[in-house]
Amino acid sequence: MNIVFRPYSKSSFGLALGITVFYLSILVVVPLSALFFRSAELGYSGLLEIFSEDRIQSALLLSFGAGGIAAILNLFIGFLFAWVLVRYDFPGKKLLDSLVDLPFTLPTAVAGIALTTIYSTNGWIGRILDPYGIKIAYTPAGIVIALVFIGFPFVVRTVQPVLEELPKELEESAFCLGANRFQTFWKVLLPELWPSLLAGTSMAFARGIGEYGSVVFISGNLPGKTEILPLLIVTKLEQYEYAKATGIAILMLVLSFAIMFAVNLLQNRISRRLG
Repeated sequence: MNIVFRPYSKSSFGLALGITVFYLSILVVVPLSALFFRSAELGYSGLLEIFSEDRIQSALLLSFGAGGIAAILNLFIGFLFAWVLVRYDFPGKKLLDSLVDLPFTLPTAVAGIALTTIYSTNGWIGRILDPYGIKIAYTPAGIVIALVFIGFPFVVRTVQPVLEELPKELEESAFCLGANRFQTFWKVLLPELWPSLLAGTSMAFARGIGEYGSVVFISGNLPGKTEILPLLIVTKLEQYEYAKATGIAILMLVLSFAIMFAVNLLQNRISRRLG
């Protein structure tokens, strides 16, 4: 019996495309359109007035600054985790691999309370640092730690499969040709890992700037000091200032999209060079 493979028909393509466009519209296009329409009530001058407020500018700088620092830290921490999980065998490896996904499954509010308990002046780590004048909870440093906690699994899970697929013969060949460990990593491994590293880091950054639950507890929410943009949006909504809340959301959306677009361009350029 001969089995003849037939390509997908145009009717099946149309059905699949229709379903895709429908769900994309419901989940993405319609909510974003409503966001822009709602903020349009303020007008151009109203939006400029919101963006010029010192409180919003401080929150903007804190959210994107802490998110950027946490993303860079996650780049190194996530890569280190992925390298250990792939390259070494040790007791408890499967347990450590499972714990990497804990920030995905743990409710963000629970994570925020746990981090605040640990890093407060009466916490396990906070009481050790307090005599030296180092405070973590209710400071920007605490926000960065919370964002690192919820973001590093993105880097691990994007880099880990790429490391597993890299044949060890590449490293062995480099050693045979006289390359040391640093040269092997820099010239052989890193070019293959850059796209996945950028992808994981950008996802960690995107998650960080919009994070609310794990940050709201450890930040202390001091206006102009430790207040983040998502908290400002919630505050405006509680005060029934919906147009201002959507205006702040649009500011976050535009800046986030611009950064992610630049990262994607860089990732595509690196992929073309490797290809």
